[in-house]
Amino acid sequence: MNVKWDKPLTEAVLLKRYKRFLADIQLGDDTFTAHVPNTGSMTSCWEPHWKCAISKSDNPARKMAHTLELTHNGETWIGVNTANANKLAHLWLKNGLISELTGYSVIQPEKKIGESRIDFYLEGHTTLPSCYVEVKNVTLKLDGIAQFPDAVSERGQKHLKELMQLKKEGHRAAMLYVVQREDVDQMKPAHGIDKVYGQLLAEAHAVGVEILVYQCKMGTSEIGFGKSLPFLLR
Repeated sequence: MNVKWDKPLTEAVLLKRYKRFLADIQLGDDTFTAHVPNTGSMTSCWEPHWKCAISKSDNPARKMAHTLELTHNGETWIGVNTANANKLAHLWLKNGLISELTGYSVIQPEKKIGESRIDFYLEGHTTLPSCYVEVKNVTLKLDGIAQFPDAVSERGQKHLKELMQLKKEGHRAAMLYVVQREDVDQMKPAHGIDKVYGQLLAEAHAVGVEILVYQCKMGTSEIGFGKSLPFLLR
């Protein structure tokens, strides 16, 4: 199952990204600022004058009509809109594409636990306990390997602690990484960027939190289901 844009994306040139949420775009003879829906560092996801793909909104209330959706490093499109990871995960779960998480009749997004929320709650499997799934978008590539996170992530650390607690309470718990680039064939935690996250992920794995990595098929008309990738703890 694929995520498609409401309208076809337009290919352009990315001049620079700055203040996290802004990018200067060149389209023909025109230069304008687009919204960047990504809070991370976007390391390995852009350089000046890379090809990119943008969407355009007709909403007159928006400050910027255009959104940066994809960049291209010469080998692959890279999905820099982090919101698409959860959209993809929801579609894949509903259509039984993630083999480790099939058979559940209830797929509830944004399940509240205490004062926090987990991305998906699965229920209804006849032989397995209910399952909580947290989703992370992966775009960082270092040393030829997909890595996460691309900046210190206290929020990500908190989610791992929550998944470990849910596992201890008898639930299934899974960490699902959605890799939005096709020039990698395995993934690991970015120890050099967030050592604490890497340590917590190892602890989570040790207590039975499942680590699932799925790669997308990237394109300017849609982002589709790709394949499972191996995961390395070190």
